[in-house]
Amino acid sequence: MNRSEPIPDRVRKLTRRVRSFAESLTRDAARLDENAVRLAYARWAPFYDMVFRAPLYWGRRAAVKRINELEGRVLEAGVGTGMSLPNYKPHLTVTGIDLSEEMLERARWRAEKLPGVDQLIAMDAGALGFPDNHFDVTVAMYVITVVPDPLKVLHELERVTRPGGTVILVNHFSATHGIRARVETALERFSSRLGWNPEFPKSRILGRSRLELEEEETLPPFGLFTLLSFRKPEA
Repeated sequence: MNRSEPIPDRVRKLTRRVRSFAESLTRDAARLDENAVRLAYARWAPFYDMVFRAPLYWGRRAAVKRINELEGRVLEAGVGTGMSLPNYKPHLTVTGIDLSEEMLERARWRAEKLPGVDQLIAMDAGALGFPDNHFDVTVAMYVITVVPDPLKVLHELERVTRPGGTVILVNHFSATHGIRARVETALERFSSRLGWNPEFPKSRILGRSRLELEEEETLPPFGLFTLLSFRKPEA
């Protein structure tokens, strides 16, 4: 980016890139064509960090802070380019999965000197290739509302988490009342252009598995994102 470029012009260019990225992913995902989604991420992998580092910063920070207080093996589903990897403490053993090899290539470069990162694998979050009860902690940041079957992903995270372990989700969930709820309802018809569904209530997740909600935190910017921390029952 040209540093002499006026700030409004930079913002306009960044906005166009975000919109183009969202439209390409939404168009491909709507066809439920896994290869098409991979191609969309392949096109955007070189720009992903520049576009999304700032707006997704607070959610990544909040999730990793909680995980760093725990022990054991961690699975990050939808690890992308690995923006969160340098922030995990070395006492953890971290596995990352993502659908896109191009995104993972950048994550592997980022993880080269990180002793806590065990493996980074191309894998579908809705069909995890790990045994039951394999991880102490599983986390999906900004994933659950952009997959074709959110409950399938949630149940897979539950399955591979050990009894007594932790499942963390970070995502946008729609409001139930007030101005924000009215705005999200109005935006619903533009969901294909936005690249996400503004009307995705927490009720689509809560109570739909054996996981027990332990903590909920509203996150910046503007309270648009929420962190949900669950515990998998011992029984």
